Amino acid sequence: MLLLSMGVSVDGFISDRDGNFNWSVPSDDLFAFHTERVGELGAFVCGRRLYETMLVWETDPRMRENEADAAFADIWSALPKVVFSRTLTTVEGNARLAQGSLADELTVVLDSTDADVEIGGADLAWQAIELGFVDEFRIFRYPVIVGGGTPLLPPVTDAVRLDLAETRTYGGQVIYERYRRVRDDT
Repeated sequence: MLLLSMGVSVDGFISDRDGNFNWSVPSDDLFAFHTERVGELGAFVCGRRLYETMLVWETDPRMRENEADAAFADIWSALPKVVFSRTLTTVEGNARLAQGSLADELTVVLDSTDADVEIGGADLAWQAIELGFVDEFRIFRYPVIVGGGTPLLPPVTDAVRLDLAETRTYGGQVIYERYRRVRDDT
C-alpha cells in the first residue's frame, strides 16, 4: 500500500510562502507515533528537497543526543529510500537515485516489500495521486493558518473519494486524520 503522510496547516499548506514549516514541530507523543509509524514502512520514496531535509537523521550525530531521537535515526537510517532528482548525481545513506518514471519506480518499490511504502514531497505526491497510486492519506493538521505556500493536495479533475479511517489528537493540538482511498471495483 502506498501512503502519503504529511504535516499541514489548517488551511492546507505543508510550508508557508517562504518555504518554512517550523510550525510543524511534533510534540513528544507525536514524535513517538512518527517513530513507530516509520518503523513499519518497507521503503520511502521522496524528492530531492525532502531527502536533503531528512538526511541529517543519517549523517548528523547531534540527531542522536537523546533516546527518542536515536531510535528514530536508527529506523530512518535502515529504511530503504528512492530519491527523485533532476540535479543530484549521488545520494548518501540507505538511498538510491530513481532511474525510471515515477510509475515504474513505485511499481518496483511496492513489489519489493510486503510492508507499506510512503511517498513524501508535494510534487511527487501530487503525481502519485494523479496516477492513482496513493492508497491512504495520513494528514497531521497543525493549529496554524499560513495563508499560502505549498499546498498538500493538487487540483484534481476528478473527485478522489475517501473514507475516514481514524482520527487522533496529539499534544492536545495536532489532529491526525487517516483516510483510505475508495477504489471502484467495477
